[in-house]
Amino acid sequence: MISEKMKNLVPSAVVQYLDRYIVGQDKAKRAVAIALRNRVRRLKLPPKLAKEIAPKNILMVGPTGVGKTEIARRLAELVSAPFVKVEATKFTEVGYVGRDVESMIRDLVESSVQMVKKRMLEEVQEPALEHARERLVDFLLPVKKNTSSGGIPTLLSYLKNEEKASTVDEEPPSQDQGVRASTRERMMNMLLAGKLDEREVEIDVQENSSPITAFGNGEISGVGINLSEMLGGMMPKKTAKRRMKVREALRVLQSEEAEKLVDMEAATREALEKAQQEGIVFIDEIDKIVSRGRSGGPDVSRDGVQRDLLPIVEGCSVSTKYGQVKTDHIFFIAAGAFHETKPSDLVPELQGRLPIRVELQPLGKEELKRILTEPEHSLIRQSEALLGTENVTLHFQESAIEQIALMAEKMNLEMENIGARRLHTIMEQLLEDISYNAPEQTGTTFEIDKAFVDTRLESLVEDRDLRHYLL
Repeated sequence: MISEKMKNLVPSAVVQYLDRYIVGQDKAKRAVAIALRNRVRRLKLPPKLAKEIAPKNILMVGPTGVGKTEIARRLAELVSAPFVKVEATKFTEVGYVGRDVESMIRDLVESSVQMVKKRMLEEVQEPALEHARERLVDFLLPVKKNTSSGGIPTLLSYLKNEEKASTVDEEPPSQDQGVRASTRERMMNMLLAGKLDEREVEIDVQENSSPITAFGNGEISGVGINLSEMLGGMMPKKTAKRRMKVREALRVLQSEEAEKLVDMEAATREALEKAQQEGIVFIDEIDKIVSRGRSGGPDVSRDGVQRDLLPIVEGCSVSTKYGQVKTDHIFFIAAGAFHETKPSDLVPELQGRLPIRVELQPLGKEELKRILTEPEHSLIRQSEALLGTENVTLHFQESAIEQIALMAEKMNLEMENIGARRLHTIMEQLLEDISYNAPEQTGTTFEIDKAFVDTRLESLVEDRDLRHYLL
């Protein structure tokens, strides 16, 4: 079933969330918000009808750096859905050397398994901590065999010194069990009080054996074969003795105990269902697998990759090491700049699988200016925070922000249009000297105004040869 968090999200709330990180592109934000809400609506329908309703996959068209990837990534974060971003150029037609398209679904399932496992581990931390404390006390109070008094007298002496308490009489050997129980209780109380944190202890820690895989990449016809997992039940896990402080030992043992408390079969079942019902696959650079009409060279398998994508996007079953996964209701978002090609150059069948078309607009001066200041983690805030760690203060005046946006727009128009990424290159050049000298200029405040921007960047902007390499 869909998560409660996703059920409560209305399209307007999704758009408001995306507005915090992405400037403009309202059409794209509305499209993904509606598609997300339709997934919730589908699950409220009778099962027979819900099964027939396919997700409205989206094709985003627009130049690089305008927010296509960011929209998909933030959307997945918002709904805590399994998400995977893949580059279409990495895939090849079956029969060629390279990754097959089904690997994107395996990556999605792996992401889902890790997400569910992480949540389950968080839920069992409290009982895991209790178990870890019990184990740690066992290491602190080892049982010594074939001795008349064991290790208890020494430990009692340690406790007496630590607590500076009243003298505890040592019991005769016949009452060792009672003494041990009393000592164990006192040791546990000291552990809970943090009095043993700095003491060293030797514990047994499970070793992480590297997985033994077959056939190089661990895949046979797309199904991961991990020999370590297959033989896990027959081969005992190796442990190694490590000496560390009690505080660190408690953390290590808690992690081990949490792993034991997680039901991996239940986690896998939930993860498969989550991937099938909530999974989002973002296929970037889809325009790069569009054939340009030539019959040879790199175009040979491009149409083949598109045709391999068809059953995945339309709905089929994919074999993974966790089991079969149906892709019928996985949400696909494809994106591309389509500089040299156009969406209609995709094979017709694939076009039909991406029914929602959204065109993202190039970024002008005003949008670039807003990107510098408006998003929650804007470039200006990032720069101020980074240099703030050196106790160096930056103060950007409005005139400076205006000039940076103007220069970025000019560069995008006269050179390759890389959208908001141009701001990163300009900001790095602008603050290079300040960043380099910051450790020696602690306590300094820098006023970044239009004159400062012009001084640092104008020569680069005017020199066409130089800016080709630097900006």
